Amino acid sequence: MTFLRKIIVATLCTTSVAAAHAQTLFTYGTRTVSKEEFLKAYNKNNTETTPTEQSYRDYLDLYTRFKVKVQAAMEARLDTLPNQKSELAAFRNQVVESFMNDEASIGVLVEEAMERSKKDIHVAHIFIAAGPSATAEQVKQAQAKANEAYARLQSGDDFTQTALAYSEDPAVKTNKGDLGYITVFSLPYAMENLVYGTPVGKYTSPLRSKNGYHLFKVIAERKAIGKMRAAQILLAFTPDATDAQKQAVAKRADSIYNALQKGGDFKQLAATFSDDNLTFQTGGEMMAFGVGRYTTAFESAAFGLGKDDEITRPVLTEFGYHIIKRLQHVPIPEDKANKQWLEETKQQVLQSDRLEVAKKVLYKKILQTTGFKKLPVNQTSLSTFTNNTIQNKKAPLPAGITASTPLFTIGKQTFRVKEWQAYLETIRDIEDLRAGKTNTQLLDQFIEQSAFDYYREHLETYNKDFAYQLNEFKEGNLLFEIMQRNIWDKAAADTIGLKKHYDAHKNNYWWEASAGAIILTAATEAAAGEARKKLEDDYRTWKKLMESSDGAIQADSGRFELGQIPVVERTNFQPKLITAPVKNETDNSRTFAYIIKIYSDREPRSFTDARGFVINDYQAALEDQWITQLKKKYPVKVNETVLKTLPVK
Repeated sequence: MTFLRKIIVATLCTTSVAAAHAQTLFTYGTRTVSKEEFLKAYNKNNTETTPTEQSYRDYLDLYTRFKVKVQAAMEARLDTLPNQKSELAAFRNQVVESFMNDEASIGVLVEEAMERSKKDIHVAHIFIAAGPSATAEQVKQAQAKANEAYARLQSGDDFTQTALAYSEDPAVKTNKGDLGYITVFSLPYAMENLVYGTPVGKYTSPLRSKNGYHLFKVIAERKAIGKMRAAQILLAFTPDATDAQKQAVAKRADSIYNALQKGGDFKQLAATFSDDNLTFQTGGEMMAFGVGRYTTAFESAAFGLGKDDEITRPVLTEFGYHIIKRLQHVPIPEDKANKQWLEETKQQVLQSDRLEVAKKVLYKKILQTTGFKKLPVNQTSLSTFTNNTIQNKKAPLPAGITASTPLFTIGKQTFRVKEWQAYLETIRDIEDLRAGKTNTQLLDQFIEQSAFDYYREHLETYNKDFAYQLNEFKEGNLLFEIMQRNIWDKAAADTIGLKKHYDAHKNNYWWEASAGAIILTAATEAAAGEARKKLEDDYRTWKKLMESSDGAIQADSGRFELGQIPVVERTNFQPKLITAPVKNETDNSRTFAYIIKIYSDREPRSFTDARGFVINDYQAALEDQWITQLKKKYPVKVNETVLKTLPVK
């Protein structure tokens, strides 16, 4: 059974464990919410909480409030607003491609890649060219040459000599066909399958790729040596460099190596001298790599370093001289349940040609789930029409077909001759999509594209996870819209209501120990130092200081409770104190304060000082009143029996 068929079987054998009728946890008005939906929302929003009956009840109160507010927004037809429609469409476009995969087949591919990553394979290679532009005769000749090389290997001829005699790989003159060790993702997937399926000492039969024919010999296997995090200083020379030029580069590389041995800073030397445009600005640090990624000489030197921070002597490759510093050796994890390893491998699968395997599985699934059906049509007339369209001939439609003749159906959509014509006109000048393909292959290609397009446009119908995520975004947007209209804007604009709320709850608004202060944030340590000096001279110039800083200084003044003022450690606040700068880890900026006046005693806040707190409290009061009205309109009824079945720890 082929690997693709194994994946298809695994996918088709996956059964749903969902109940035919989901258990209803609660209703609001005429609408229902299932136990499954509630648990999905709870688990997403309570990652730090251990599930208990009380935590479920607390979240249930929040979730029912959320649902009735969204229902009010729907009845107000807020979902028909242009901004709501455009934001939902933009979100859909943003996430839809991440769902255009078959997760079961991807899971099989990830598991296979993780297993293969535990082993490195030493391979040699013979390549016979026959690229996309090769004629049929050239392809035939290349195939014959590959078969001849394979026959010589089978008869016992030495691989190195056969590679030198037959291989058209430009590197064969120097590497004699030896590629060194490779691991998973080092080769295109079809080649990797051959190599990993071939015993040590054996050869693969010729494999056709878009560039030609390939033969491999498996020389040895070993336990994977993992990945290396390294930095390099590259002293490059051009491919046509003379021996004298190469010697000059070698001498410069030796000088830099000697400087490093005497304590030179690797990052600084990389920034000054390295010719690697991708890494010189980051101290030479490269992306973590495994075997098969770079030339054998480079990899052997990098993996030959015995400890972190050790540095190689200059290493010669065809690109120049490399000085490599080991930063960290990352072994292959033993446990397949390692989440980081699992996620990294999945991302590699999704970015590799393996995805074509999963795409084929998804295509079969799409045809099945959408009820694809090919319709009868006059094949002779359709073939004539296809040829005329491809050749851009202005000819009448052949007898037996019209522009409206149906060709096939996908879901609820019928695809007709006119859509087929539009597709042919689109690919007419696209060589990769048209050249060398029969009319039947072109039609199959059109069906496949149409199927994927239809599935993508109707994905919510076929993928419940996508439908859930889309609905979650829609409801979140509607909640924001209706809260903005009914609560937030209303509360902020209701000055009389705010004042009444303040007067009725004055005892809630107090100043604790506080200070009149100026709080400044400087973009850099140097800017912070300069600003502190100017405040020492005259703190009243803080506004001018901020305005003239070109954005390097941000500042605010007012009365702040002492707990709001950022400090490095416990501080004895006094007038004229300038606090020590606090480093903000997110952007390395520095925040400090100038203390103007201290208010030691607790005292009531005025309406002006308390306004922000009053607005928050007034909004909460208005929301509670509104929720009471909504729950009368949409009565909430909880199924206690189902609630008690929610899993607890």
